[in-house]
Amino acid sequence: MALLKRVLTAVVLIPIVLGLVLRAPVPVLALFAALVALLAVQELLKLAEAYGIRPLHGPTYAFLGLFFLFLAISPGSKPLLTTAIFVYTVGFAAAIAPFVFLTIAMRRINLSTAFPAALVSTFAFGYVALPLGCLVQIREQWSGAFLLLYLLLLVWAGDIFAYFVGRTLGRHLMSPRISPKKTWEGAIASLLASLVVGMLLYKYSLPISTALLNAHLIEQRDGLFALQKPALLPALLLSTGINIAAQLGDLVESLIKRGAGVKDSGTLLPGHGGVLDRIDALLFAAPVLWYYAAWRVLQ
Repeated sequence: MALLKRVLTAVVLIPIVLGLVLRAPVPVLALFAALVALLAVQELLKLAEAYGIRPLHGPTYAFLGLFFLFLAISPGSKPLLTTAIFVYTVGFAAAIAPFVFLTIAMRRINLSTAFPAALVSTFAFGYVALPLGCLVQIREQWSGAFLLLYLLLLVWAGDIFAYFVGRTLGRHLMSPRISPKKTWEGAIASLLASLVVGMLLYKYSLPISTALLNAHLIEQRDGLFALQKPALLPALLLSTGINIAAQLGDLVESLIKRGAGVKDSGTLLPGHGGVLDRIDALLFAAPVLWYYAAWRVLQ
């Protein structure tokens, strides 16, 4: 029954996510990312309460909302400009976040709760908002939609194969204290699946981009047309890095939940748990792809 719920939820969500990633204007994608970030942070702050922390709910949501609002209203047509603006925005927001939250927490009667509350709000911004912001910024670049498609398919393939291979063939536990069901067999299957998907997308990038363009799912600048493909080895190394980052993201979220004494971060998505459970791998994988894409633009 749980597996059926998991599959049905995926069947509903995947077309919506792909439609937004491929076709939605950047401001719409930014606002959707903001919604996902706010839901995930809400779950994260609730987990923090299990650690005895009294989070700053309202200020945290407001800070994240302003960050994504800036991304929504300032898309540009020049990748160099938008990448630079994103870097400046992220740097400034990350620098002032601790001071903003500490200043707000100064109003508390019990000052012993001020620092932990500011700490978890700052962590929420860096852990959830910044990676999702990276997804929005990737979409603004040339071939952005194709790069996001590549990222999602890699992460999804790795997650699916890790789940099923781990359940059927898994014998050697990876980290029983943090995630009792994760096995090395599942991790290896996840990596191999991501490499296969990466190779297929590398080999058929032009036909896939052309098909998406003919179906009016992407614009000319969002496919892999104008940019020269990298050599196969760097592409495989990038796929490997993304998969490893995704698996680490899954483990990190499991660590947070294990410390809080809960199985799932929430109940919003039947069969998957909460929003944070669904995006935990992307939160680590997205910055890896963003760094590659930004390096490609700025070099």
